[in-house]
Amino acid sequence: MKVIGIIPARYDSTRFPGKPLVDIAGMTMIQRVYNQVKHAASLNEVVVATDDQRIFDHVKSFAGNVVMTKKEHQSGTDRCAEVINNISGFDIAINIQGDEPFIDPQQIDLLVSCFQRPEVEIATLVRPIQELTDLENVNKPKVVLNQKSEALYFSRQPIPYMRGADIKEWLSKETYYNHIGIYGFKVETLKELARLPISKLETTESLEQLRWLDNGYRIQTAVSTHINDAIDSPKDLEDILKKYFSKK
Repeated sequence: MKVIGIIPARYDSTRFPGKPLVDIAGMTMIQRVYNQVKHAASLNEVVVATDDQRIFDHVKSFAGNVVMTKKEHQSGTDRCAEVINNISGFDIAINIQGDEPFIDPQQIDLLVSCFQRPEVEIATLVRPIQELTDLENVNKPKVVLNQKSEALYFSRQPIPYMRGADIKEWLSKETYYNHIGIYGFKVETLKELARLPISKLETTESLEQLRWLDNGYRIQTAVSTHINDAIDSPKDLEDILKKYFSKK
Protein backbone atom coordinates (compact mmCIF):
# COMPACT_ATOMS: atom_id res chain seq x y z
CA MET A 1 0.00 0.00 0.00
CA LYS A 2 1.68 3.20 -1.20
CA VAL A 3 0.57 6.39 0.52
CA ILE A 4 1.04 10.03 -0.45
CA GLY A 5 0.56 12.91 1.96
CA ILE A 6 -0.75 16.07 0.28
CA ILE A 7 -0.67 19.48 2.02
CA PRO A 8 -2.99 21.99 0.28
CA ALA A 9 -1.62 25.53 0.72
CA ARG A 10 -3.72 28.43 -0.56
CA TYR A 11 -2.45 32.01 -0.35
CA ASP A 12 -5.75 33.92 -0.50
CA SER A 13 -7.24 33.05 2.89
CA THR A 14 -10.13 35.37 3.78
CA ARG A 15 -9.26 35.57 7.47
CA PHE A 16 -5.47 35.44 7.13
CA PRO A 17 -4.02 36.19 3.65
CA GLY A 18 -0.59 34.69 3.04
CA LYS A 19 -1.00 32.35 6.00
CA PRO A 20 1.29 29.55 4.73
CA LEU A 21 4.22 31.99 4.59
CA VAL A 22 3.75 33.55 8.02
CA ASP A 23 6.81 33.38 10.24
CA ILE A 24 6.60 31.21 13.36
CA ALA A 25 9.74 31.76 15.42
CA GLY A 26 12.07 31.81 12.45
CA MET A 27 10.37 29.25 10.21
CA THR A 28 7.31 29.59 7.98
CA MET A 29 4.15 27.72 8.80
CA ILE A 30 4.23 25.63 5.62
CA GLN A 31 7.79 24.51 6.33
CA ARG A 32 6.87 23.54 9.89
CA VAL A 33 3.90 21.51 8.63
CA TYR A 34 6.03 19.88 5.94
CA ASN A 35 8.78 18.93 8.39
CA GLN A 36 6.28 17.40 10.82
CA VAL A 37 4.54 15.42 8.09
CA LYS A 38 7.85 14.03 6.81
CA HIS A 39 8.21 12.24 10.17
CA ALA A 40 5.12 10.11 9.52
CA ALA A 41 6.41 6.57 9.01
CA SER A 42 3.37 5.55 6.93
CA LEU A 43 3.93 8.01 4.07
CA ASN A 44 5.90 7.11 0.95
CA GLU A 45 5.78 10.67 -0.39
CA VAL A 46 4.87 14.18 0.79
CA VAL A 47 3.92 17.08 -1.48
CA VAL A 48 2.60 20.62 -1.06
CA ALA A 49 -0.23 21.54 -3.45
CA THR A 50 -0.49 25.30 -3.96
CA ASP A 51 -2.02 27.88 -6.28
CA ASP A 52 0.53 30.60 -5.64
CA GLN A 53 4.00 31.16 -7.09
CA ARG A 54 5.31 32.64 -3.82
CA ILE A 55 4.43 29.48 -1.89
CA PHE A 56 5.74 27.29 -4.71
CA ASP A 57 9.11 29.08 -4.73
CA HIS A 58 9.38 29.03 -0.95
CA VAL A 59 8.78 25.28 -0.70
CA LYS A 60 11.41 24.76 -3.38
CA SER A 61 13.83 26.91 -1.36
CA PHE A 62 13.84 24.40 1.50
CA ALA A 63 14.02 21.44 -0.92
CA GLY A 64 10.39 20.43 -0.42
CA ASN A 65 8.22 18.69 -2.99
CA VAL A 66 5.56 21.04 -4.41
CA VAL A 67 3.13 21.15 -7.34
CA MET A 68 1.15 24.04 -8.79
CA THR A 69 -2.64 23.57 -8.91
CA LYS A 70 -5.58 25.60 -10.17
CA LYS A 71 -6.80 28.64 -8.25
CA GLU A 72 -10.51 27.91 -8.57
CA HIS A 73 -10.68 24.88 -6.25
CA GLN A 74 -13.32 25.33 -3.54
CA SER A 75 -11.71 22.96 -1.04
CA GLY A 76 -8.47 21.27 -0.11
CA THR A 77 -10.02 17.98 -1.14
CA ASP A 78 -10.52 19.25 -4.69
CA ARG A 79 -6.89 20.42 -4.75
CA CYS A 80 -5.75 16.98 -3.61
CA ALA A 81 -7.85 15.36 -6.33
CA GLU A 82 -6.08 17.42 -8.98
CA VAL A 83 -2.74 16.17 -7.69
CA ILE A 84 -3.93 12.55 -7.74
CA ASN A 85 -5.30 12.93 -11.27
CA ASN A 86 -1.85 13.95 -12.51
CA ILE A 87 0.24 11.23 -10.86
CA SER A 88 0.12 7.46 -10.53
CA GLY A 89 1.50 4.72 -8.32
CA PHE A 90 -0.34 5.52 -5.06
CA ASP A 91 -3.17 3.64 -3.37
CA ILE A 92 -4.03 6.06 -0.55
CA ALA A 93 -3.99 9.88 -0.41
CA ILE A 94 -3.92 11.80 2.88
CA ASN A 95 -5.24 15.38 2.91
CA ILE A 96 -3.24 17.18 5.62
CA GLN A 97 -4.18 20.60 6.94
CA GLY A 98 -1.60 23.24 6.03
CA ASP A 99 -2.37 25.42 9.05
CA GLU A 100 -1.37 23.03 11.87
CA PRO A 101 2.37 23.64 12.31
CA PHE A 102 2.68 21.14 15.16
CA ILE A 103 0.63 18.27 13.78
CA ASP A 104 1.59 14.97 15.39
CA PRO A 105 3.03 12.56 12.76
CA GLN A 106 1.53 9.67 14.73
CA GLN A 107 -1.92 11.04 13.90
CA ILE A 108 -1.13 10.52 10.22
CA ASP A 109 0.04 6.98 10.91
CA LEU A 110 -3.15 6.31 12.89
CA LEU A 111 -5.26 7.54 9.97
CA VAL A 112 -3.37 5.41 7.46
CA SER A 113 -3.85 2.35 9.66
CA CYS A 114 -7.61 2.56 9.01
CA PHE A 115 -6.95 1.38 5.46
CA GLN A 116 -5.62 -1.97 6.64
CA ARG A 117 -9.28 -2.93 6.37
CA PRO A 118 -9.94 -3.27 2.63
CA GLU A 119 -13.54 -2.05 2.86
CA VAL A 120 -12.50 1.41 4.10
CA GLU A 121 -12.67 4.06 1.36
CA ILE A 122 -12.57 7.27 3.44
CA ALA A 123 -11.14 7.80 6.93
CA THR A 124 -10.75 10.70 9.34
CA LEU A 125 -9.91 11.35 12.99
CA VAL A 126 -12.01 12.39 15.98
CA ARG A 127 -11.13 13.53 19.50
CA PRO A 128 -13.20 13.12 22.69
CA ILE A 129 -14.48 16.48 23.88
CA GLN A 130 -13.30 17.45 27.36
CA GLU A 131 -14.50 21.05 27.67
CA LEU A 132 -18.01 22.51 27.44
CA THR A 133 -16.63 25.43 25.40
CA ASP A 134 -15.51 22.97 22.69
CA LEU A 135 -18.91 21.28 22.70
CA GLU A 136 -20.67 24.61 22.15
CA ASN A 137 -18.16 26.12 19.70
CA VAL A 138 -19.69 26.16 16.20
CA ASN A 139 -16.21 26.45 14.69
CA LYS A 140 -15.32 23.01 16.07
CA PRO A 141 -17.52 20.47 14.24
CA LYS A 142 -18.95 17.56 16.15
CA VAL A 143 -19.47 14.02 14.87
CA VAL A 144 -21.73 11.14 15.87
CA LEU A 145 -20.39 7.60 15.40
CA ASN A 146 -22.08 4.25 14.91
CA GLN A 147 -20.99 1.00 16.57
CA LYS A 148 -18.38 0.45 13.83
CA SER A 149 -16.85 3.89 14.54
CA GLU A 150 -18.16 5.16 11.22
CA ALA A 151 -19.42 8.73 11.02
CA LEU A 152 -23.20 9.01 11.05
CA TYR A 153 -23.32 12.81 10.84
CA PHE A 154 -21.20 15.93 11.31
CA SER A 155 -22.61 19.17 12.70
CA ARG A 156 -21.51 22.52 14.05
CA GLN A 157 -24.12 22.07 16.77
CA PRO A 158 -23.67 19.77 19.79
CA ILE A 159 -24.87 16.29 18.77
CA PRO A 160 -26.45 14.03 19.84
CA TYR A 161 -28.94 16.15 21.75
CA MET A 162 -29.37 14.78 25.27
CA ARG A 163 -33.02 15.13 26.16
CA GLY A 164 -33.85 15.88 29.77
CA ALA A 165 -30.37 17.01 30.78
CA ASP A 166 -28.80 20.45 30.97
CA ILE A 167 -26.00 20.83 28.43
CA LYS A 168 -23.55 21.40 31.29
CA GLU A 169 -24.14 17.75 32.29
CA TRP A 170 -23.76 16.18 28.86
CA LEU A 171 -20.01 15.52 28.94
CA SER A 172 -20.30 13.69 32.26
CA LYS A 173 -23.03 11.40 30.92
CA GLU A 174 -21.90 10.65 27.35
CA THR A 175 -18.81 10.75 25.12
CA TYR A 176 -18.95 13.53 22.53
CA TYR A 177 -16.46 13.94 19.71
CA ASN A 178 -14.90 16.84 17.85
CA HIS A 179 -13.87 16.21 14.28
CA ILE A 180 -10.17 16.54 13.43
CA GLY A 181 -9.91 17.86 9.87
CA ILE A 182 -7.50 15.37 8.33
CA TYR A 183 -8.77 12.90 5.73
CA GLY A 184 -7.55 9.74 4.06
CA PHE A 185 -8.94 8.41 0.79
CA LYS A 186 -8.48 5.49 -1.51
CA VAL A 187 -7.21 7.19 -4.65
CA GLU A 188 -10.11 6.08 -6.84
CA THR A 189 -12.61 7.22 -4.20
CA LEU A 190 -10.99 10.66 -4.04
CA LYS A 191 -11.40 11.01 -7.80
CA GLU A 192 -15.09 10.11 -7.47
CA LEU A 193 -15.66 12.59 -4.65
CA ALA A 194 -14.19 15.45 -6.67
CA ARG A 195 -16.86 14.87 -9.33
CA LEU A 196 -19.80 15.09 -6.91
CA PRO A 197 -21.95 18.24 -7.01
CA ILE A 198 -22.25 20.33 -3.85
CA SER A 199 -25.07 18.94 -1.70
CA LYS A 200 -27.78 20.67 0.31
CA LEU A 201 -26.50 19.32 3.63
CA GLU A 202 -22.99 20.51 2.81
CA THR A 203 -24.25 24.01 2.07
CA THR A 204 -26.44 24.11 5.16
CA GLU A 205 -23.67 23.26 7.65
CA SER A 206 -20.74 24.44 5.50
CA LEU A 207 -19.03 21.07 6.00
CA GLU A 208 -17.77 19.36 2.83
CA GLN A 209 -17.74 15.86 4.34
CA LEU A 210 -21.55 15.95 4.44
CA ARG A 211 -21.49 15.82 0.63
CA TRP A 212 -19.88 12.39 0.87
CA LEU A 213 -22.36 11.06 3.44
CA ASP A 214 -25.19 12.57 1.40
CA ASN A 215 -24.05 10.46 -1.55
CA GLY A 216 -23.84 7.21 0.39
CA TYR A 217 -20.12 7.03 1.14
CA ARG A 218 -19.03 5.67 4.52
CA ILE A 219 -16.40 7.48 6.60
CA GLN A 220 -14.35 5.39 9.01
CA THR A 221 -12.98 7.19 12.07
CA ALA A 222 -10.17 6.62 14.54
CA VAL A 223 -9.82 8.29 17.93
CA SER A 224 -6.89 10.60 18.68
CA THR A 225 -6.39 12.47 21.96
CA HIS A 226 -3.78 14.88 20.52
CA ILE A 227 -4.85 18.53 20.64
CA ASN A 228 -4.31 20.15 17.25
CA ASP A 229 -3.38 23.84 17.26
CA ALA A 230 -4.68 25.32 14.02
CA ILE A 231 -3.93 28.88 12.90
CA ASP A 232 -7.01 30.44 11.33
CA SER A 233 -6.36 34.08 12.24
CA PRO A 234 -3.59 36.44 13.42
CA LYS A 235 -4.93 35.99 16.97
CA ASP A 236 -4.35 32.23 16.70
CA LEU A 237 -0.76 32.95 15.69
CA GLU A 238 -0.26 35.10 18.78
CA ASP A 239 -1.59 32.29 20.96
CA ILE A 240 0.69 29.72 19.28
CA LEU A 241 3.75 31.89 19.84
CA LYS A 242 2.87 32.32 23.51
CA LYS A 243 2.19 28.60 23.98
CA TYR A 244 5.33 27.23 22.31
CA PHE A 245 7.90 29.99 22.29
CA SER A 246 7.36 32.35 25.23
CA LYS A 247 10.07 32.25 27.86
CA LYS A 248 8.97 30.40 30.98
